[in-house]
Amino acid sequence: MARQQVASMLAIALIVGTLACVPITVQSIGVCYGMLGNNLPSASQVVQLYRSKGINGMRLYDPNRPALDALRNSGIGLILDTANGRLGEFASNPSAAASWVQNNVRPYYPAVNIKYIAVGNEVDGGATQSILPAMRNINNALSAAGLGNSIKASTSVRFDVIADSYPPSSGRFAQGYMVDIARYLASTGAPLLANVYPYFAYRGNPNDIKLNYATFQPGTTVRDDRNGLTYNNLFDAMVDSIYAALEKAGTPGVRVVISESGWPSAGGFGASIDNARNYNQGLINHVGQGTPKKRQPLETYIFAMFNENQKPGDPTEQNFGLFYPNTSPVYPIRFT
Repeated sequence: MARQQVASMLAIALIVGTLACVPITVQSIGVCYGMLGNNLPSASQVVQLYRSKGINGMRLYDPNRPALDALRNSGIGLILDTANGRLGEFASNPSAAASWVQNNVRPYYPAVNIKYIAVGNEVDGGATQSILPAMRNINNALSAAGLGNSIKASTSVRFDVIADSYPPSSGRFAQGYMVDIARYLASTGAPLLANVYPYFAYRGNPNDIKLNYATFQPGTTVRDDRNGLTYNNLFDAMVDSIYAALEKAGTPGVRVVISESGWPSAGGFGASIDNARNYNQGLINHVGQGTPKKRQPLETYIFAMFNENQKPGDPTEQNFGLFYPNTSPVYPIRFT
């Protein structure tokens, strides 16, 4: 082979190798925009921060008008929540669902790139029976507005809808209403939105779950003997148990979107800047590869953009932010 040919092939190989190292996850990563703070920047500043950091996705927990206005023509893909308080109304009253779509979706789309409507977030108890009829009515309203092919209605579920999550191939839905929801999502082509937090699994069982395994650090490998797959992080194992549950429900084609995942930097057991940075940077770097069960980019939203000083509950709840309210980073994080 001529020296020039060898040099040319080496140059091509170098280019290909370089491209292989370019992060492919940026299109898969969004960040949740929580607003439970009295010291947060304006919506226009927040959208500017998203764009300056190369964050291409946002979750908004209610149709906040300043935020929706700031998102116009930004190109940022959006999960828009209906908020849980109106779930029963949407389930029982199609006109209420239609009014919500006309007031909160129609005036903004397509200038605001609304991708999914989250009809309820981590709904539990008796309210779970309202999820499916509410989703149907929101979907019907989207179709009536001419948006049914562009925007998909789903619901955002907590990971405890999954039973028998270990090993991942054993995963199944804990209650029958989730099977009905999965089958409806299969009929509409919408994804299942799932909140997946290895942090809470680790905090609840630190004796059996190693910190490195929970935070994308090397050193632990777990094998699922039922399907021969191996796992080197807990996030993948949790997500694959959701895929297994969807298969058992007869809906293997339903896509999963991780509508929340994150790690707190302070406020409780296992919450530290180092652990939060390891987890969230690991998540950003990883999700473009998919999981052992499904090797395809996994759309994922980190919780959350800011520390929220008015968020109720455990002190960790106020410390999930990637940024302080003054927009300085809690720790270094790269999205590109």
